[in-house]
Amino acid sequence: MARGKVQGKPLKPPTGFTAKVIAKFLDGAEWCLAKFSRVGDKPVYTRADFPWSAAVEADWRAIRAELDQVMQRRDELPNFQDISSEVKTIQTDNNWKTFIFCGYGSWSEENARRCPATVAALKKIPGMKTGFFSILAPRKHIPAHRGPYNGVLRLHLALQVPEPRDQVRIRVDDQICTWEEGKCLLFDDSYDHEVWNDTDGWRAVLFVDFVRPVWFPFNLLNWFILRAAVFTSFIREAQDNQTKWEKDFYAQAQKLRGR
Repeated sequence: MARGKVQGKPLKPPTGFTAKVIAKFLDGAEWCLAKFSRVGDKPVYTRADFPWSAAVEADWRAIRAELDQVMQRRDELPNFQDISSEVKTIQTDNNWKTFIFCGYGSWSEENARRCPATVAALKKIPGMKTGFFSILAPRKHIPAHRGPYNGVLRLHLALQVPEPRDQVRIRVDDQICTWEEGKCLLFDDSYDHEVWNDTDGWRAVLFVDFVRPVWFPFNLLNWFILRAAVFTSFIREAQDNQTKWEKDFYAQAQKLRGR
């Protein structure tokens, strides 16, 4: 399905007959979800489109304090591609770090236990599917790409935005947006998008994917597809990678405390 004026490629283009058939089915589903979306079909949304975002923003300072604790071990955090191998098509360096709380119903229990304010905020988001800290190093560029499916929308709660702020930006389709600490940026990642941090500081957001509100009966179609996604190999691989990383990360911390 064509998404917007600017066309990019998905993180992992389909290969093989079965994958291409599934891709065709998803194209049709995406057309239905865009047409019957309760919030319209556009690259970037306003906070007014999602009134519950105000409650998430109200917690931002507590979430930022938890991020500050996580950042003390920033170099040990996994690179995004270490968790989700499909990200290797756009990221191969060590400059995009993650700290994952939840991915498609699978919670990282120890990460969640250490960041209760963040978890409480995530649970305020209707249809939250995935939530984590997304941390970009200075001078990091994420090249143009698009997400695989428009049945979810994306929220970034800006937690740490270096100056000059206009040099930390995201393009979604043909719109350029910047982050403001304590504010939510909401967009559809199935549109082509690209990110720059052209500063000497670190940028961090709470990164959330949540279910697109869709009119009945197409909300049931979306529910079915998102439920089926849990059983795909790339999501199961990501969950396994996250579980292993979390176990090793906290085991190392325990060893350091025992010295």
